[in-house]
Amino acid sequence: MPIHPTAIIDRRAEIDPSADIGPYVIVDGPVVIGPGTRILAHAALSGHTVIGRDNVIHMGAVIGHEPQDWSYAGAPTGVRIGDRNMIREHAEVHRATTVERPTILGDDNFLLARAHVAHDCRLGNRILVASGAALAGRVEVGDQAFISGNCMVHQHVRIGRLALLRGLSRTSRDVPPFCIMDGTHTVRAVNRVGLRRAGFTPEQIRALQRAFSTLFRTRRNLRHALGELEAGSLTAEVEELVAFIRASQRGVCVGPRRATDSDDLS
Repeated sequence: MPIHPTAIIDRRAEIDPSADIGPYVIVDGPVVIGPGTRILAHAALSGHTVIGRDNVIHMGAVIGHEPQDWSYAGAPTGVRIGDRNMIREHAEVHRATTVERPTILGDDNFLLARAHVAHDCRLGNRILVASGAALAGRVEVGDQAFISGNCMVHQHVRIGRLALLRGLSRTSRDVPPFCIMDGTHTVRAVNRVGLRRAGFTPEQIRALQRAFSTLFRTRRNLRHALGELEAGSLTAEVEELVAFIRASQRGVCVGPRRATDSDDLS
């Protein structure tokens, strides 16, 4: 597939012959572009960026540019992008601040228009980051999470597997796996629809709902709630939820202030 004659390609770049580089694309630096990947018009790729196979990077996207970090001192840092990702118009994935820890985007992710993934973020697989959502530096996102439009995620926050952040929500706390968050780091319910689509059985979902009720249905000492939960037998998914909370350094989302504030619209 061709490299358009108007594209500007750094001589250090490594581009697979089957990749497609569109008009006015800029590739600046030792960028590696894998087989079958398409880079559409006016996209800009830079830094030590490595892109796998069969990705599509749309118009105006910026991949691997310098991090928006005061501590960045010009190190040759990078981005690692896996396979079959869709990165839409004017989305941004910034490279890391230090060489040892690249920004990572796994496989089969979907970044919608104007989504922002900051320096040192680490995203797993099959994640959706909707239009206008912004992930600050060093955010970690688990597989199959859904980050809705215009969500704001503070630096160093972790978002668990199959979590769902509703539109316009914001968090400076870790978002537990399998949960729905909205408002300001408030979890409302278990993400039942997402779990069903991911192949969870009704029994697995019910176990998570019971665990959610113990942990978040009323505001209480979370350490005591964890102890109460761990006193019984736990399914693998509930163990994952508990381990995520136990590992938190920033604290986790809270439950609704009143039981009547909670809903189950998933």
